[in-house]
Amino acid sequence: MTEYVELYTRQHENSIYELVNKGLITNKELYVRLHMGLDANYFIERYQTFVEMAQTIVARPNSSLFPIWGSPCKEYSLMPEENSLVYHLRLPKNEVIYFDGLKWDFVLNYLYVPIDEADQAQHTAKLKALGIQSGHYLFQAKFQGMYEDLKKEVRQSWWRIFDVDHIELFNTQGNIWQIKPEWVPLNLQASLDRVKARQSSLSDNHY
Repeated sequence: MTEYVELYTRQHENSIYELVNKGLITNKELYVRLHMGLDANYFIERYQTFVEMAQTIVARPNSSLFPIWGSPCKEYSLMPEENSLVYHLRLPKNEVIYFDGLKWDFVLNYLYVPIDEADQAQHTAKLKALGIQSGHYLFQAKFQGMYEDLKKEVRQSWWRIFDVDHIELFNTQGNIWQIKPEWVPLNLQASLDRVKARQSSLSDNHY
């Protein structure tokens, strides 16, 4: 029996047209670039790291290049802003990639994700022995081709973001590869119906 869960995700208001016309919503590189601006290249590279890991947990459709970011808790989800809407989804649990948002910040900054404080101290000691002040610097160009074993250790630690045994309201996030119409509850189904009716009317008038 399929287990269903709830998820909240903020998207541009025009996404509802994509849902009507294409039958699903996906995240695209263009959207990331528009949202991140001058820092887009950095975030795209880090998101690709997330994609490489996450697609082994929930299969990534060919139509989806990047995940859609969401939260299982309304209180800690992104609030609506101008030209946006928040989708309150009900979808199969096996479609959701749960991860620790606090640990993701480590990955975002090329940092080691420790098991505990003792593990962090051990990693910090390794960096100090090499004269490296922060793990963030380990992946800079000046260390290219150097300390590959240590870099491998850091990359392997990034998988720990998916060690989510239960939903922690504050730091647990849930990403998905797409939004399907059947996951949209009744409060947005009315909007979907209005969009479809409006487009049908425009089409009829055109001919």
